[in-house]
Amino acid sequence: MDVFVARQPIFDKSLKVVAYELLYREGEENRYGDEDGDRATSRVVTNSFLRIGIEKLTGGKKAFINFTEKLIKEEIPTIFPKELIVVEILENIVPDQNVIQACLHLKKKGYVLALDDYIFHSPYDYQELFALVDIIKVDFLSNTVEDRKSIPKKISNKKIKFLAEKVETKEEFEEALQAGYTYFQGYFFSKPIVISGKEVPVYKTNYIRVLEEIHREDPDFDKITQIIETDISMSYELLRLVHSAAFHPASKITSIKLAIARLGLKEMKKWIGLMMMRDLARDKPDELMRSALIRARFGELLAEKIGHGNRRSEVFLMGMFSYIDVLLERPLGEILKHLPLSQEIVDALLGYGGEFHHLYQLIKAYEKGNWKDVFSLAEKLKIEEKLLPKFYVDALDWTNQIFSFTNLL
Repeated sequence: MDVFVARQPIFDKSLKVVAYELLYREGEENRYGDEDGDRATSRVVTNSFLRIGIEKLTGGKKAFINFTEKLIKEEIPTIFPKELIVVEILENIVPDQNVIQACLHLKKKGYVLALDDYIFHSPYDYQELFALVDIIKVDFLSNTVEDRKSIPKKISNKKIKFLAEKVETKEEFEEALQAGYTYFQGYFFSKPIVISGKEVPVYKTNYIRVLEEIHREDPDFDKITQIIETDISMSYELLRLVHSAAFHPASKITSIKLAIARLGLKEMKKWIGLMMMRDLARDKPDELMRSALIRARFGELLAEKIGHGNRRSEVFLMGMFSYIDVLLERPLGEILKHLPLSQEIVDALLGYGGEFHHLYQLIKAYEKGNWKDVFSLAEKLKIEEKLLPKFYVDALDWTNQIFSFTNLL
């Protein structure tokens, strides 16, 4: 059974990721099957998450998981340790006495409960459920501005924390913050706020100079060495990398030129892109850097399967720089004019079509759990569907390793 799983970050007030909601479904071949929905969901949840490992999917943070009414009554959530999950009660579940008793049972066992997609003018009476749930997820798209501001004030249980979900803009985040919400979910953190005239700090242009030289047909290693040698931070990070366990050093590398030779041009492109993004992301949410790395690695793995193995490093940079407009707070088109990226990569990032357009769209569709688009794009690219979840989890794993190896946090 092919299982597709993605994740969406949940932030606290300081924009630190405290949990992820896991988005999942079975493979395309099961989409129109006659199997009972509860049984299918049960198989996905137990087989997929237990096989892959919740910790691998969330980096050790809590996982918000949707459970149907039947699965809650059958106490399927208890398969997972209470420290690792938040049980989401779907908005279409009628809160009758059987549901209340099942939730009470979970609560007594120490599970955190969340009411999903709450709408202020819901047809259901949630008063008994309000006494049990720890978190109410308020749908910012389906509630009016007035209602989403008043919900935290009108629900009397002071122990409940409110999560604003489907928050898509910085303005909505600020509104939720002012209204008393504790947690925030959506893609607001990845939307650029353009500040006219903001430039790349001068010392960071060394990264661009190295990238430009590496991308020439006949790179000048002496020039690359000279640029890095004049930048203490770059020199330190490069030597630290080649001496790390990731490169299994047989002997000490005592010069920048030897370090460059050990790394090789393809790895140099990736390393320079990674270091540049890390420095630019210092005052931004950590999740931006994580998301960029996941996109980069996911794209690199997929490139191999669509006949672009020789351009993997370019696809890696495409994913890496896909958030650079957010980091620099400038229009993406303006920034890309000054980066040594191929026209195909630029076109894909700007949505102009081209050779890598469908690949980039697939990466974005998968991370958002837009499964219909995922299946359609996979078909266009002639990628076996079963490879997608494997590559995505590999990308998560690799990103966690990079963060631990390079102290990016």
